[in-house]
Amino acid sequence: MDVKELGNVEAAGAKVAQDIVDRARAGDPEAFKAIFQRFGRPVLAFIYHMLGDRSSAEELTQETFVRAYRRLDRLEAGSRLSTWLFGIARNVVREAIRDKRRRPREVDLNDTAFLALRDERAGPDENFMTRELQRAIRRSVRDLSDDQRLVFALKVLRKMRYQEISLITGSSIGKLKTDLHRARLQMRQRLQPYLAGRISGM
Repeated sequence: MDVKELGNVEAAGAKVAQDIVDRARAGDPEAFKAIFQRFGRPVLAFIYHMLGDRSSAEELTQETFVRAYRRLDRLEAGSRLSTWLFGIARNVVREAIRDKRRRPREVDLNDTAFLALRDERAGPDENFMTRELQRAIRRSVRDLSDDQRLVFALKVLRKMRYQEISLITGSSIGKLKTDLHRARLQMRQRLQPYLAGRISGM
């Protein structure tokens, strides 16, 4: 597919998304259901990465989509629906952390390739080391600054582009790259005793 064809596909996708948003604004419940079905799981995964608590993540995902439904009229024409939704999710998480002092945020250790280190054939010693590594990863992610943890979740775990993360967070691409670089350095330093060079892809 050449650049022109790719542009046509993206434009067509944007038109479909705008049509769905317009229908949802008009009160079509099936249209908003389609939005939820498309973005519900990614938003849930993002919030879970930020909080490390499944129950809280489910609750805050519901809150995210309640707010989205109420604010559909604020979605500007030409804006990406996904960027807008993740921006709402980011604010919901920040408010929950500030107002309710929820548990420290962690990542799901099974959601990224570089953390999938379990060996089902491993013996007791290996299983013990894997559990130790998982605890070390949780502590390392928890100790990242809020900005570092946010870009880590969106870039490393959600595989988003810097341009979209910038729209979600309001930070410049330069700041995002700096925060992610520092997060990776900190993670490597803290996990080096456990992985001995196996985290170069982080």
